[in-house]
Amino acid sequence: MVVKDDCVIAADDPVLKTAFAAEMLRQMRAIDRYGVQDGWPLHKVLDPFVLTIERRREMPVIGDPDEDVVARVRAFYNGIAAMIEQECGLIAVPLVSLTHEGFGRALITVGKLVVTDKTLRDVHRFGFLSLSKMKDEADKHLSVALALVGRFPAVAGL
Repeated sequence: MVVKDDCVIAADDPVLKTAFAAEMLRQMRAIDRYGVQDGWPLHKVLDPFVLTIERRREMPVIGDPDEDVVARVRAFYNGIAAMIEQECGLIAVPLVSLTHEGFGRALITVGKLVVTDKTLRDVHRFGFLSLSKMKDEADKHLSVALALVGRFPAVAGL
């Protein structure tokens, strides 16, 4: 049996060499309960995060997220929290709360300080146009979070 490799991420994508990609690999390996992805290359592990226009067209407009999609959402925000911890040295705690219909909120707190607050809608369609867009989104959350921790260190240290 030949398995078709239909990844949209190129194996030589420069984003794959970043600390962000390494952290996302750790997060995805952590949710791989049965070791299905053992031995997969990095671009294949991160491929489900990329929803090209063609992939979006194949998805229903309205739908409930399955557990794999919810796990990817959690992995994304867990990865951002881990990167915040690496940068500021304080514990960052992610919280993703979703309804069964795919609506909810993602929060990341450092101490008593909320550093990320993202409203989530249509989670069954969670993804990014490219790996680069995904990294840009994570970098945006990271920079805002670090600025807030720098601005309110007493609250973040609680």
